[in-house]
Amino acid sequence: MCARNLLLEQGPAHRQIPGDAAGPSPSKKTALLAFLFLGVIWGSNFIFMKWAAELISPAQIVLLRAVFGFLPVFIYALAQGTLRWQHVRHTHHFAVMSLLAIAIYYFAFAKGIALLPSSIAGLLSGAIPLFTFLCAWLFLREEHIDLPKAAGVALGFLGVLLIARPWLGSGGIDVAGVAYMIAGSVSVGCSFVYARKFITPLDLPAAALTTYQIGLAMVFLLVVTDLDGINAVFRDTRAWIGLVLGLGLCGTGLAYLAYYYVVANLGAVAASGVTYIPPVVALLIGAVLVGDEIHPLTYVAMILILSGVAALQFGTLRVGAHTANKQPVRDGGHD
Repeated sequence: MCARNLLLEQGPAHRQIPGDAAGPSPSKKTALLAFLFLGVIWGSNFIFMKWAAELISPAQIVLLRAVFGFLPVFIYALAQGTLRWQHVRHTHHFAVMSLLAIAIYYFAFAKGIALLPSSIAGLLSGAIPLFTFLCAWLFLREEHIDLPKAAGVALGFLGVLLIARPWLGSGGIDVAGVAYMIAGSVSVGCSFVYARKFITPLDLPAAALTTYQIGLAMVFLLVVTDLDGINAVFRDTRAWIGLVLGLGLCGTGLAYLAYYYVVANLGAVAASGVTYIPPVVALLIGAVLVGDEIHPLTYVAMILILSGVAALQFGTLRVGAHTANKQPVRDGGHD
């Protein structure tokens, strides 16, 4: 569910996309369909990765995901005219973001999914906002913790603990898989901190930033990935369709574009609500279609994680509203 976490947590992605405001306002009904598309495709990404993990390595999965996800975003950025040669001077920032928000994040999740049922991996991904908040709280002075946020973090981590159930020993969930999922979440959280400190002040178009990040990650992965045996995935129709069309083109490339559309037409706050859908979709796919054995505590864990995320978002919105009320009203209305 790559694009969800990168775009929901990065400042630049919350701005109006250049070129969108000039035309007529698109139908909100279409934006709602895009919202549902995001929830379903991001929730489906885990089963696509699981199928591919049976045939190729996690690094190879991430490489192919980046290659096929890059194409739609690159074409969109070219069409919008957001790519600029002067952006080259910020390449060092793009390189850091390509590692934190793409390469390391994707790789850690691919490793975790190889060790866990797809339903459990998808459910754990719902805790990404918790780790993002903790990274922001640790490294950004302007991020403060209050009772709702503290309660959200506590609920979310209790949910993660109920999923991992380390007290069961070797007979339970693979703790290494859980650790990889947490590592990926921490990587995304660190990317948010880096974006807030170094990327947001650059005021770059979201489409351009996304193109640079995925493109540089793709180059980096080409250098470090062992390509031996990568063709194996194309000998399994289900696996390559899921990887190329589901995970790459739709789950990465088109998902970015759909998120841009939702933010532009429904607003960033409404778009953030998509956070709640993928874990539920992943759990349903695993339980109903794949036949994963779901422990009753897993459903409790899902409620705790999503409740924790809701508490965090409520605390953030409350603080934002309080800050806005204290600021003087400027001429010209609101943004």
